[in-house]
Amino acid sequence: MELHTAEALVLDVMDLHDYDRILTFLTRWQGKKRGVARGARRKYSRFGGQLQPLAKVSVTWHEKAGRDLGRISSVEMIRAAESLQQDLEGLLLSAYLRDHMLEFAQENEPGDHMYRLLDSTTEALLAGVDRDLATRYFEAWVLRLAGVFPAPTDCPECGRSLLDRGAVLPVMAEGLVCGDCGGRAEKVSRDVLEFLLRIGGESLQKMAQSPPPLATLKKVDKLCAAVRRRFLQHELKSYQVVRETMESLDRSQVIDLQATDS
Repeated sequence: MELHTAEALVLDVMDLHDYDRILTFLTRWQGKKRGVARGARRKYSRFGGQLQPLAKVSVTWHEKAGRDLGRISSVEMIRAAESLQQDLEGLLLSAYLRDHMLEFAQENEPGDHMYRLLDSTTEALLAGVDRDLATRYFEAWVLRLAGVFPAPTDCPECGRSLLDRGAVLPVMAEGLVCGDCGGRAEKVSRDVLEFLLRIGGESLQKMAQSPPPLATLKKVDKLCAAVRRRFLQHELKSYQVVRETMESLDRSQVIDLQATDS
C-alpha cells in the first residue's frame, strides 16, 4: 500500500453505498486518479464541503497495486469553485470542462499540460473572463494537447501556409489542410485560423483583453465540435445538454420580451 499526496482538481464525485463517495481527480504528475472517500456522505464527515467539482485541493490517498480505486484519507481545499456554479450556465459549463478531462486526460500518466489548462481556465472564469471565450480557448487547447488538432500553420500535405492558401476540414479528418489539397471540404474562415494561432501565443487572460467577436467564437465552437466528434466517434453528453438548454433559455427570453412589448 503506497501513500501519495498531490495537488489536484476535482473532476467527479459519485455516491457509493450509503455513506461513501468515489472521487475522480486530476493531478499533474500521476494523471487522472480515482479513490473512495469513506464516510463522505455522513453529516459530520471530515470531507464536508471539500468535494466540490473543479475545486483545487490537496489529496492524500493510499494506493494498492492492481486495484483501480485508491482509498482517500484526506482532502484539503486550496481554491473553491462554487461561485462559478451558482447559476445554470455556470453549472453546465463546469460539467462541460470536466467532461473533457474525464474523456481526454490519461489515467496514471503525467498530465501537467492538461492540469495547467483546466486550472488556468477555472481561475480565469472565477475572475470573470467571458465564458464563451474561455470555453472556446479551452476546448481548442484540449484537442491540441491530445494531438489531434495541431496549430494551423502549414498544410501537412504540401507545406504551404494555411493563412495564405486558405484552410478546409476534409470529411472525416481531424486536422486542417489547404484548399488545394483538401478538395471539396468545409472551408475554415481566416478569423478562425487567427484565433487558433492566437491561443498558441497568448494566455486566456491576455486574449480576454482584446477578444475576438462572438461570430468568430461560434465558428470555432462548430469546428472544434466536428473535430472532437470525429476523434472520439461520439459527442460529449454535456455538450448536447449545454446547447439544448441554452437554446431553450434564449427562446424563453425572446418570448418574455415579446410578451412584455405587447
